[in-house]
Amino acid sequence: MPIKRICCIGAGYVGGPTCAVIAKKCPDIVVTVTDIMPAKIAEWNSDSLPIFEPGLEEIVFEIRGNNLFFTTDGPKAIREADLIFISVNTPTKAYGAEKGKAPDLSCVESAARLIGKNASGATIIVEKSTVPVRAAESIAAILSAECREDGTSFQVLSNPEFLSEGTAIQDLLSPDRVLIGCESSEAGKLARKELADIYTRWVPEERIVTSNIWSSELTKLINNAMLAQKITCINATSAICEKTGADVSEVAKAVGMDQRIGPAFLNCSIGFGGSCFHKDILSLVYLCKQLSLDEVADYWQMIVDLNELQRRRFCQRIVKSLYGNVAGKKLAIFGFAFKENTGDTRESSAIVVCKHLLNEQAQLAIYDPKVRESQIIRDLQSPGCEFNSSSLKIETCPYEATKGASAIVICTEWKAFKNLNYQKLYDSMESGARWIFDGRNILDHQKLMETGFQVHCVGKALHLQNGRRSSGLTNGHAFPFHNGDH
Repeated sequence: MPIKRICCIGAGYVGGPTCAVIAKKCPDIVVTVTDIMPAKIAEWNSDSLPIFEPGLEEIVFEIRGNNLFFTTDGPKAIREADLIFISVNTPTKAYGAEKGKAPDLSCVESAARLIGKNASGATIIVEKSTVPVRAAESIAAILSAECREDGTSFQVLSNPEFLSEGTAIQDLLSPDRVLIGCESSEAGKLARKELADIYTRWVPEERIVTSNIWSSELTKLINNAMLAQKITCINATSAICEKTGADVSEVAKAVGMDQRIGPAFLNCSIGFGGSCFHKDILSLVYLCKQLSLDEVADYWQMIVDLNELQRRRFCQRIVKSLYGNVAGKKLAIFGFAFKENTGDTRESSAIVVCKHLLNEQAQLAIYDPKVRESQIIRDLQSPGCEFNSSSLKIETCPYEATKGASAIVICTEWKAFKNLNYQKLYDSMESGARWIFDGRNILDHQKLMETGFQVHCVGKALHLQNGRRSSGLTNGHAFPFHNGDH
């Protein structure tokens, strides 16, 4: 029977946008998103959605109340559904055994038990959350334990998301592939076809990729790990560039022209962030350890370690450039989200940078066009950071943030930062050396130097010192040439 009603458990960054697009493209299917957090559901039903994603508001506001609904009544939505997405959070464990290593699947288990107790008839269960390999087996076992003798039956599919925050709606509207994993049984293949029939309403059939359920689960982890690996490669290259005088942007451009490599994810930065890369690599490390593949685990662990090194190097460069001391100095932080076009701060490098500077007793003025003040405060109040109200201010205007500042620190690649009046910013800053630390390499550094700024950009040995352009390195620091000799 064609799918008529869909329920999604989890109203986060995956569940909300995914279901909005499905409801938009399938007006004959009723799509209900449920979550246990009343405040989040209230925001989905308001004029201010809980997440920012370009194009999301337009879709939700158009069809909400027609065939797209948001509710806290999960049992009712489950009872009425033919197909149920599990789109709950699967963070790295923050408690107990394997803390900081294993994935926390408590929300997945809770969702499975809720489904088992409330579903009716033949129901398709779809993993949308990023889970370890063979998690579907555990879900199926939980469902079987709850199964009643009333004709209720389940088929579990894996349908991982490959969304990039900031372009999620476009990724959903025109995906490069839709992966569906299923059991090899006839019932499994039938369930896979019913899910595929939903996507083919707008996705070409050749982009629907099928596999067994374990391959589908592993593909998601490997996909993120390889993207993180590519970022880590160019960030590791940036360290070499800063020591030798090579320009990481020039290296990345030339390397990216190789069709086997490509230019995507070769933008040098402070380090990768977001909800997926860090936890998925740790999940892969944990999986390898459980399989006694210690050398493979060490390989993936190195990506996480190098990412942390990149962040530390950037923080240390800021402090060292400001004469080894930032105590009492005002620093303007531009950007707090982990990337542009999102308000998501999970694993954001900006958090690491801000904590480091606050612990060095700097005074921070933070500006981000989409991250809420309450979110910034929550992120910085976590363990390992010391600050008080006098050392932290959240600004709603970048020009206010820079008044009296000794430096500007770019932590997020918002395009709006490129269009600011940097002469005006320069004039409003503290007299003396005025620095810009471009952690995303998005600005016109030559123009900034002509304005008078001293510039540090990741992966380049270049800044203005004593009114002259400088190039070259000594122990990792740029210095001016004197009479052609150095």
